[in-house]
Amino acid sequence: PVNLFEQFQRVANAYFLFLLILQLIPEISSLSWFTTIVPLMVVFTITAVKDATDDCFRHKSDNQVNNRQAEVLIDGRLQNEKWMNVKPGDVIKLENNTFVAADLLLLSSSEPHGLCYIETAELDGETNLKVRQALPVTSELGPDIRRLAEFDGVVVCEPPNNKLDKFTGVLFWKDNRYSLNNEKVLLRGCVLRNTDWCFGMVIFAGPDTKLMQNSGRTKFKRTSIDRLMNTLALWIFGFLVCMGIILAIGNSIWEHQVGAHFRIYLFWNEVVNSSVFSGFLTFWSYIIILNSVVPISLYVSVEVIRLGHSYFINWDRKMYCPQKDTPAEVRTTTLNEELGQIEYIFSDKTGTITQNIMTFNKCSINGKTYGDVYDDLGRKTEINEKTVPVDFSFNPLADRKFQFYDHSLIESIKLGDAMVHEFFRLLSLCHTVMSEEKNAGELIYQVQSPDEGALVTAARNFGFIFKSRTPETITVEEMGKLVTYQLLAILDFNNIRKRMSVIVQTPDGQIKLYCKGADTILFERLHPSNEELMSLTSDHLEEFAGEGLRTLALAYKNLTEEHFKEWFKILQEANTSVDSRNDYLAAAYEEIEKDMMLLGATAIEDKLQEGVTETIASLSLANIKIWVLTGDKQETAMNIGYSCHMLTDTMNEIFIVASHTGMEVREELRKAKEHLFGQSKDLSNSHVFCEKMQESKQDSVLEETVTGDYALVINGHSLALALEGDLENEFVEVACMCKTVICCRVTPLQKAQVVELVKKHRKAVTLAIGDGANDISMIKSAHIGIGISGEEGMQAVLASDYSFAQFRYLKRLLLVHGRWSYFRMCKFLCYFFYKNFAFTLVHFWFGFFCGFSAQTVYDQWFITLFNIVYASLPVLAMGLFDQDVNEQNSMDYAKLYEPGQLNLLFNKRKFFICIAHGLYTSFALFFIPYGAFYNTAGEDGKHIADYQSFAVTVATSLVIVVSVQIALDTSYWTAINRFFILGSIAVYFAILFTMHSDGIFVIFPNHFPFVGNARNSLSQISVWLVILLTTVVSVMPVITFQFLKEDLNPTLTDQVRKLQKARRKQKPLQNYMRRVYRTNSRRSAYAFSHQEGFGELITSGKNM
Repeated sequence: PVNLFEQFQRVANAYFLFLLILQLIPEISSLSWFTTIVPLMVVFTITAVKDATDDCFRHKSDNQVNNRQAEVLIDGRLQNEKWMNVKPGDVIKLENNTFVAADLLLLSSSEPHGLCYIETAELDGETNLKVRQALPVTSELGPDIRRLAEFDGVVVCEPPNNKLDKFTGVLFWKDNRYSLNNEKVLLRGCVLRNTDWCFGMVIFAGPDTKLMQNSGRTKFKRTSIDRLMNTLALWIFGFLVCMGIILAIGNSIWEHQVGAHFRIYLFWNEVVNSSVFSGFLTFWSYIIILNSVVPISLYVSVEVIRLGHSYFINWDRKMYCPQKDTPAEVRTTTLNEELGQIEYIFSDKTGTITQNIMTFNKCSINGKTYGDVYDDLGRKTEINEKTVPVDFSFNPLADRKFQFYDHSLIESIKLGDAMVHEFFRLLSLCHTVMSEEKNAGELIYQVQSPDEGALVTAARNFGFIFKSRTPETITVEEMGKLVTYQLLAILDFNNIRKRMSVIVQTPDGQIKLYCKGADTILFERLHPSNEELMSLTSDHLEEFAGEGLRTLALAYKNLTEEHFKEWFKILQEANTSVDSRNDYLAAAYEEIEKDMMLLGATAIEDKLQEGVTETIASLSLANIKIWVLTGDKQETAMNIGYSCHMLTDTMNEIFIVASHTGMEVREELRKAKEHLFGQSKDLSNSHVFCEKMQESKQDSVLEETVTGDYALVINGHSLALALEGDLENEFVEVACMCKTVICCRVTPLQKAQVVELVKKHRKAVTLAIGDGANDISMIKSAHIGIGISGEEGMQAVLASDYSFAQFRYLKRLLLVHGRWSYFRMCKFLCYFFYKNFAFTLVHFWFGFFCGFSAQTVYDQWFITLFNIVYASLPVLAMGLFDQDVNEQNSMDYAKLYEPGQLNLLFNKRKFFICIAHGLYTSFALFFIPYGAFYNTAGEDGKHIADYQSFAVTVATSLVIVVSVQIALDTSYWTAINRFFILGSIAVYFAILFTMHSDGIFVIFPNHFPFVGNARNSLSQISVWLVILLTTVVSVMPVITFQFLKEDLNPTLTDQVRKLQKARRKQKPLQNYMRRVYRTNSRRSAYAFSHQEGFGELITSGKNM
């Protein structure tokens, strides 16, 4: 019933049902009822089966999640239970690397003090580990199943909501109250890391979990062409009614003046004496006859074409990822043509644009850079598969996955260069990494952020291996020799300091401070003697940043024992102060972190997914705007923006909105707007032009493209304020004029709100792409949702319309499959409406010559078979296989994508052109044979102007004209097109001669009245000459128009097609993209840490 309700949302389906009811009334039925009911049933069945298939795939995927197993404490023992059966109050056991099944209160864990580590990538896109700690009173329960089974605490908390960073509640247990916050709770979608086991009590399950509260409602998605066809169906019905009224009035007048004299001869059961009533009946008869202007087969054909396009995407080997064994998959088959109309892409960052893998790429030590490869002549060369990496076989503990290509660095280490040794010593000591030695020689690092992991792994490979730590010591193996340092203090990282230091004492009693941090912060704290080295290192940092690498500066300082002791007293006082503890600590850290000596800098590559930069560049050329919506913080998001060249230093301005009140946000947006419009006013008016004018723009903001490139970066708090009623207009106006928009620290629901905002104000087609559960609401909100089957589980894929393995496939999906789908669908619709108006309007002209009696021009069998057999397959082949340009040119010339965005190939104007073309063809089809047969004798001297001969001539002319027209419209010929066009003409003649044969008349005399007519008519040359003349007159204007248009005013498509023909025998030119380097914008590699480090945790010893 729901599916039928959805199908009747299509105006045309309701219209066909209405026609069927009309055809069951014998007084007005001029056609048999089976001509409507059979096709209608076929349409409903095919559509229902297709929708059911889509739903089945989704249901199957949902079942995979719902049937995941969780260990639940039932009747005093652990039992496996499906996720869907988990309910509030259940106690669940989780093991390392498993997904959390529901929102849990952490009770106890395998780690000391009830700590556990989680990764929240599915929720907020962050992959750095976060710490959660159980209440001391429940952490004592440990793994004791009996005590856990007896746990009878009651949690009173907030109702289910979508705030991921907030939880308030109280635990009542053993006559005590314990306050609960976010730090005590594990949310569904998190993954347990570096913790062998933990127990938790379910607070929210299923749809009440914060993850599901952020998922948003599933919407039934319909394409803009679907919506347009609904409007056109109403217009056509109006047109039909107008024709019916004209013919009904004609019938009333004719009946009154002429017909009244002939009524006595008609085989009527009862004579209709009233000419007005006769006109009324004729109106309904004509409504039935002329209904084929919107044939039912149109909707079947549209569904078949969409299904075909879906299979082309599924079968595309160039979108198959062999590493993951994942092909592209279409999960909703009704949206393909909308892929050719995308104007805005909303993308997640972590795991979608980036791989979230950090690699140590280059470094600068004491004024010398390492990491580049040079040839024998001293010229820098590109690193490729043939480049020989450094051999780390001398180091049994080296990470085998780590690769470095500059052999001079390892030589410096082996030669004992003191500064190089100190550089890697710093990397092996200054961090908060935990180490775990599984088997002999197998070291596993548990890292708070991927950056730290990359730096410690680099030190490990170059012979400075961090082995283990206690709250007081750090043990490092330096070039095969074990050295234990006393850890005197950790000066932890936070967002304001942007640096971290450790103070250690070497075995020989020397006290040293090692510091790493953002170069802008660190350079201010160097000893004046570093001026020259700082200048040199600064140049190196510029070079690294220009290649999109994340940079950190490193420095050290030798401390005397007296100096350290004095400072340590200040630190202890700061630690014990009650008021403004953080301010005192910051001041203490400032005191010691000065007059440092510069060691050098590191450059880490945050690996983008393969092909991301090229994909973004191509999509930008196609006039698609890309917005990045990420849970990550501002520095990280901007770093990635620079890496994939969405942000560049050549941009006129990057507006950063990071305010705390609505007034401040309004002011910042106003300034940005003034800057945008102010710039354009100074330039000539031609530089500001309206990018797209749409009908009904009352709500819509006038979109203007401003010369120059601008970017907008806005954080979550400011975005929440900007999304409020009175500010949203200003935000959309500024954001849509920027080439790039980056929203950081956004919640899953804010992602969906941003998408909805652009849909509402821009009336533009949107696409959202992501790979985690935090992207589900955005994927559901956008017109097209794409899930990347990545590292963060399959949640996003389950909610998506399309899925594939890597971001780079988006380019092919849109520029090739999307563009072709839109082009084919538009061409199909234009041709379909043309052929049906040509076919149907012949009845309208005939009405004036048959006393408006609702007599059909054609044989009834021809009417039934025309759209199902004679004219269905050629147009279907065109809708499935046609191409204006090949796939390579579709990707090379991204501008070819623009007609879809501007909706140029099928709109109301195009529809009226199709009607006019159909009207002209129907006029030629009727009046040329009519004029030729008027008072004409055949070759045998007999009269040939009889009704049946006329019907055969018009029908044959129609079949040949529409076949020639589709041949002219076809841009890309395949064997299937040729076979279908020629086959349709052959089938027409075969059926025609069969139905007009004596044999079939003998068997069914009432159903086949046209006996021998085809044989008689088509054996005369004059009839063939009439058919030829009709065909020429019908298609000549089209040929003339196409020739003049391509010659005098060619579109970009026409030009590319000419080029394609010229190049056919040559190899297609490759579109090499220039490598873009940038300067100035250096990036601290601390960007991944969004909170204070684990320094306090380590020195407290809680985690040991």
